[in-house]
Amino acid sequence: MTRTGATAAAERVAHFVLPGDVDDPAVPSGGNTYDRRVCRDLPAAGWQVRPYAAPGSWPQPDATARTGLARHLAALPDGAVVLLDGLVACGVPEVLVPEAERLRLAVLVHLPLADETGLDPAVAAELDARERRTLHAVGSVVATSDWAARRLIAHHGLAAERVHVARPGADAAPLAPGTDGATGLLCVAAVTPRKGQHLLVEALATVTELPWSCVCVGGLDRDPGYTAQLRSRVAESGLDGRIAFTGPQAGADLDARYAAADLFVLTSYAETYGMVITEALARGIPVLATAVDGVPEAVGQAPDGSVPGLLVPSGRPPALAEALRGWLDDPQLRDRLKNAARGRRAMLEGWEMTSHSLAGALERLRDETRSMR
Repeated sequence: MTRTGATAAAERVAHFVLPGDVDDPAVPSGGNTYDRRVCRDLPAAGWQVRPYAAPGSWPQPDATARTGLARHLAALPDGAVVLLDGLVACGVPEVLVPEAERLRLAVLVHLPLADETGLDPAVAAELDARERRTLHAVGSVVATSDWAARRLIAHHGLAAERVHVARPGADAAPLAPGTDGATGLLCVAAVTPRKGQHLLVEALATVTELPWSCVCVGGLDRDPGYTAQLRSRVAESGLDGRIAFTGPQAGADLDARYAAADLFVLTSYAETYGMVITEALARGIPVLATAVDGVPEAVGQAPDGSVPGLLVPSGRPPALAEALRGWLDDPQLRDRLKNAARGRRAMLEGWEMTSHSLAGALERLRDETRSMR
């Protein structure tokens, strides 16, 4: 290791490679929120962060974006600790693998690339193969849930000791007063096929005789075709006045949406964790969600073992409709779920635990010898 590299290691510096849109308010995502919090909170855990927002259409960038990332990595000192968002890193093993012996590389996987809904099978297979090459080359892999860690180990054949977990935290928040205790439904998710808002619309169309209103907060531009189809379905079902799509919101506007919510709904096909679930639970709001991947882990349990929500199979609108009907019809069920949500609220970990876990993974990577890698 060069003298410059040794000095950087001693100072506990993490070079963090982020997606270029990480700070764009028009495209909010759980991954971007996580990355920004890590940049802010890691210094309190003993690590300086030097962020670099890599421009490009990740995970399938053009030659200019690949060259830009390669140049950035090449300019870092030997032995530097580099944390890369998986959206940037996992699709370009041709850039990462040549640097893996010189730099101490860690990849933060928010969502395995091939798990994105709607991909052409050939594209998914290619991204999956590229991700495998990348993750086998780097020194450390960080997953955002226990489920995701197990999945990466099993699917890509990674050594378990190289995979670490740093779950997203949840900020403390006031209890949501709700609307009337039952009818205010809230979904916070980018409008994309993976988030499955069409399942929610289809289920709501079967309970129109009951009182409810639903607000869907999230970006509308990720998949314009899907958004257009969703709006058409809402109109065809006569639900224009009952389902609202607000676009992305943050800060006080988003806080106000949570405050008015009686039930939080998430109908995703894939979620490594589900940060919005713990955001809702932090306000004592029960959850109705599809039981996919890391979602049950995010929902968790109250101290008495009760589940603070309803979990239904993915892709089955009738099951979702039945759960919605149960919530709207049964005040005793609502009371049980609200009590469980308040119990779970008291157990949620803050972001300081995320930074502590991630700092531990970076520390182990920093201290590894070349022979261990």
